This record gives sequence, structure tokens and C-alpha cells, in this order.
Amino acid sequence: MMRSLRPLLLVSPLIAAALMGPGGAAAQAPGAPPPGVTVAKPVVKEIVEQDQYTGRFDPIEFVEVRARVTGYLDKILFQDGANVKKGDVLFLIDRRPYKAALEQAQAALTSAKARLAFTQTDLERAQVLSKGGNISEQVTDQRRQASQTAQADVDSAEAALRNAQLNYDFTEVKSPVNGRISQRLVTEGNIVITDQTMLTTIVSLDPIYFGYTVDEKSFLKYQGTLGIGMGQTQRGKGAPIRIALSGEEKPTRKGTLDFVDNRVDNATGTVLLRATVENPDGFIKPGLFGIVSMPATKPYQGILIPDEAVSANQDKRIVYVLGEGDKVAAKTVKLGPLVDGYRVVREGLKGDESVVINGVAKVRPGAQVKPETTQLPPTKG
Repeated sequence: MMRSLRPLLLVSPLIAAALMGPGGAAAQAPGAPPPGVTVAKPVVKEIVEQDQYTGRFDPIEFVEVRARVTGYLDKILFQDGANVKKGDVLFLIDRRPYKAALEQAQAALTSAKARLAFTQTDLERAQVLSKGGNISEQVTDQRRQASQTAQADVDSAEAALRNAQLNYDFTEVKSPVNGRISQRLVTEGNIVITDQTMLTTIVSLDPIYFGYTVDEKSFLKYQGTLGIGMGQTQRGKGAPIRIALSGEEKPTRKGTLDFVDNRVDNATGTVLLRATVENPDGFIKPGLFGIVSMPATKPYQGILIPDEAVSANQDKRIVYVLGEGDKVAAKTVKLGPLVDGYRVVREGLKGDESVVINGVAKVRPGAQVKPETTQLPPTKG
């Protein structure tokens, strides 16, 4: 009995292969009912293809806060990591030496103005006496010189007062921009040196830049289709882009492409592009990475189908189309990127066909099927 079963065991793989059609689809057994499939017409609508690139967020404004006068740090008037506004006082340097210098400059100016008033009066008296011949011209000239010297002393004292006032004002270290402040780098009681000691840093958050690079071939394509790099990227008027942060499946942030570098990098063959992104909640931090989706084409009528409707036949991609008598035919297609969850069909379909979108594994070219018609939503969730 065991010997009589061996031929059947050897033949069974051949029978299984005979039941398989082109592309690995199971062939319909004679007399078997037609397999049930779901068919739908492709989604045909105006689309814009998107290309994706990885980039990084950078602040529009970045400031290293440094002391502008030398002295001992008296007070720190902010919380680490807080939001600050332009003009907020952040640090207070010991003001007493600068207040004394300011008062001294004010006194020097008062003295210089008094001398000027005296010399001017003396000059006016000499001019009156000179008209009557009661005083020589030499004396008049000497008094005129004295008045002019006194005026110069007043100008010098006023300049010294302005300088003293500046130094006094610089003892209040203020925020030059709106943004978020970092941690304090110097604690109270330490001496800070003019233009050397860095106290903290501030970055602006809203809006924020997003920079990325594109290859030369893509840049030429964008320049032809979108006009980027040809003066159409002024802030607020450039191409719209969308950005997905790390861990996000879909873009959640909107921006505007507003800068294209003026040269191709010789080392990498890429061009730097930059977008401005609104960040009112301050959620995006400088240095974060993201994936930008930018328009790759002008708007056009696209034909879209689900990825599940596509089969592979060696190096070709095919879809099954319902024909007369509920028989299916294979169509070779050329595919594009995903748009709204669907695959773009560049070539092979007109858009009015009924395409098998479910049960593809059960059909083969020329086989009869039992179709169930459905309608695809405009956007695939």
C-alpha cells in the first residue's frame, strides 16, 4: 500500500502549480464559482505631488547675552527657561560706581556751562566797549577765544555725561529680542567683564526657520515647475510646505518657502532651501529635525488607486480591470508617489475603469469574477 501512494505524492506539487496563474494568482478550478472581488473606479481629482526631505529647525533670532560694562553681578531677574520680551531687565550689575561717575559728569557739565555763561557775558561787554574805542581788538579777540573754549568744554562735558549715562544704563542687562531664555551662566556675586562674560542665550520661537537641502536635479525641476530661486520666494509669498515632526506620521505644521540659496554647494551638489514656520505655541524648539513635504508639480488631474490594487509581475506593476462578462484583464501601469493615501497612476489607466481593489490574489487575467462595486472616498484614511 505504501508503494502505491508514492506516485500521487510526486504528482501533487505539479497539480498545485497548474492551479496557479500568472503573477502567482490561484487559477480557477473547472466548475468552481467565480471568486468574489471588490471593484471601484479610481479617484480622479486635482492633485499636487509632494517630495519629502529631512531638515532642521533654526531660530530666526539667536542672541548671546553679554555684559556691556564691568562690575559685580548684583541681581538676576528671570527664571531659567522663561519667555522674555524685548526690553525686559534680565541682570543687574552693581550700579554704585556708575552712578557716582554719572553724578560727576553732571557736575562737570554744570561747571562748564557756568564758565560758558561768564565768557559769553564777558565777550558781549567787550564787543560793546570795542565799538566806543574803549577796549582794544586784541582784548575782544581774547574774550571771544575764551568763550569758544568754554563752549567746547560744554560740548565735551555733555559727551562725557552721555557716556556716563550709557554705562549707567548698561548696568541693567535687557533682553534685545522676544523669545525663550536659557539658563543663567553666571551667578550673583561674580564679576562680569565688558563684552567677554556671556550671561545666557535667547532664541526666538515664533516664527521659526526650517532649513533643508535638495539635490541639483530636483532643484532644476522645482525651478521649472514652481519658479523657486527666480525671485518668487519672498517671505510670505513663496511655495507652501508642510512639516512632520519626529514620530508624526502626517505633517502637522504649515510653512512658506521664502529663501533659496544663491549657489549650488560644490562639495555636496545640493542647494539650501529655507521655510518660515508659524510656531505660536512654542512647541517647536530650535535644533529639532523634521520631514518637509513640498510641492513637486503644478496642480493636475491625477488618477489615484489604493496600493492593495497593485500586483507585481516580475519587474512590472499591474492592476486588474473588470471587463465584459465580469472578466478581468491585467493592465500594466506606471506608478507615482502617494497622495492623500492613494498611489498615483502616471500611465496605464484613463480613470473610468473598474479596478479590482480587494481579492486581487484570487484572480488571473481572463478569469470571471463576482464583482461587488464600491466607491473610494476622496482621501484614504
